[in-house]
Amino acid sequence: MSEKIKGIAASSGIAIGKAFILKDPELKIECKKVTDPAQELDRFHSAIAQSKEELEAIKVKADAELGKDKAEIFAAHLLVLSDPELIGAVTQKIESEFICAEAAMDAVSSMYISMFENMDNDYMKERAADIRDVSKRVISHLLGVQFTSPASITEEVVIVAHDLTPSDTAQLNKKFVKGFVTDIGGRTSHSAIMSRSMEIPAVVGTKTVTEKVGQDVQVIIDGLAGEIILNPSDAEIQAYQQKQAEYEEKKEEWKKLVHQKTVTKDNQHVELAANIGNPDDLDGVLNNGGEGIGLYRTEFLYMGRDNFPTEDEQFEAYKKVLEKMEGKPVVIRTLDIGGDKELPYLDLPKELNPFLGFRAIRLCLERQDIFRTQLRALLRASVYGNLKIMFPMIATLDEFRQAKAILNEEREQLVQQGIEVSEQIEVGMMVEIPSTAVMADRFAKEVDFFSIGTNDLIQYTMAADRMNQHVSYLYQPYNPAILRLIHMVIQAAHKEGKWVGMCGEMAGDEIAIPILLGLGLDEFSMSATSILPARSQISKLSKEELAGHIDTILAMDTVDEVIAIVKAL
Repeated sequence: MSEKIKGIAASSGIAIGKAFILKDPELKIECKKVTDPAQELDRFHSAIAQSKEELEAIKVKADAELGKDKAEIFAAHLLVLSDPELIGAVTQKIESEFICAEAAMDAVSSMYISMFENMDNDYMKERAADIRDVSKRVISHLLGVQFTSPASITEEVVIVAHDLTPSDTAQLNKKFVKGFVTDIGGRTSHSAIMSRSMEIPAVVGTKTVTEKVGQDVQVIIDGLAGEIILNPSDAEIQAYQQKQAEYEEKKEEWKKLVHQKTVTKDNQHVELAANIGNPDDLDGVLNNGGEGIGLYRTEFLYMGRDNFPTEDEQFEAYKKVLEKMEGKPVVIRTLDIGGDKELPYLDLPKELNPFLGFRAIRLCLERQDIFRTQLRALLRASVYGNLKIMFPMIATLDEFRQAKAILNEEREQLVQQGIEVSEQIEVGMMVEIPSTAVMADRFAKEVDFFSIGTNDLIQYTMAADRMNQHVSYLYQPYNPAILRLIHMVIQAAHKEGKWVGMCGEMAGDEIAIPILLGLGLDEFSMSATSILPARSQISKLSKEELAGHIDTILAMDTVDEVIAIVKAL
């Protein structure tokens, strides 16, 4: 008899096949004493060298098949293996406690993993996953245990695992791996993001799938509904094959929309843009018909290296994006780093809650040397396209005014030096802090645009870390409280003749799109692979009709009531 398991839809599509159970190697570590620490250090450094060699090969493969930004994950893994604090701590443990290298590596990495996992933000929790991935690789070499590599799969399967590490995901061969399902994880985990880039159907966060599935058991993965069916009947297989065929037909239909504008049924245009982290993401944006870049996360320029990018390096990256977009709008967010996103070369204070701490615009206003370098690079690049500059994590009017004043100072200096700067640069800000949404009517008088960052706005408003499974039920994009804040921001902006975009996950959400359209959102920015499905959906909706339902939706008490109304439209 078949069984259905609910999870989180991480990557769209349907996969049908037999299960391939991907288990972590059994790393049985005995904390045995040694008499020759020097020999243990040799073993340790040899295992580090082997691990680096493997990761370099995986990074090259990921760069070729997934793009440079996804390959940066492995640059981060290589940095872990070169981290003097981690290497030094393991070395000291071997030398002072006379224990074997695998026990020392396990103890030190476990300490770091525990520290990162207990931090209240998703970036640091991903750091914990990175360290776990790397340490597992090193310890397996020390113990002589072979990894079960996804790259070794040579028949059509769906992978079932407790979790997929970034290195696991990068080695998936789409020819054989038709989909995957995991016990843990969310839509923002590395494996989920990479599965969407690879267009492999995936469901994550099922909690129990590995307990219930045996090797070679028939499995259906529904990456559209976030469901798994174990031991499906012939009738269920037939029904999902039909659903799979319909989805493939839809994808073919979506491809026809690549060069079309995004227009509603009642002929209202909205802009569908993409979120990117790297200039190499642009091919995906253009191939999927992106009408602009709604969020360029510039922090990727600063990560995976051991020093700050120079002004010229940044200028070349921004120029490349602007030129390739050929006059389409490009919203570039200034540096959103610090606190929750550490750089090895930036000495920041340790914080109890870095996600609410010294980061983003707060760091940039304090470290104006870093900020001014980036602003000069942006201003110099502005003549090569349609640049819009956006400041992140603005909480007060004073912060926005100070940031804009620094931008204007750098503009004046460049002009005085005879360097050309565009006169058409719009300057806006992220709305991701509730105080900003509440004061949107005041901010709207001074900004050129708003971009709503719902990932943070939701967790700050609901006081719930979206990566904490105990409170994950509070990560509610359709909660009337969130919708009312969005409504306030859009109304305030439109009253001043300003436009509003959204660059959080919600912008590409099938349930959210009709609500956002009715609220009057001007620009929807999402992952590139979500653009064509969203364009197709919007073409079938009437903006005017949806606007007529907004008062009813905002008057609802619960998320379920909101969803019921949207589904009935």
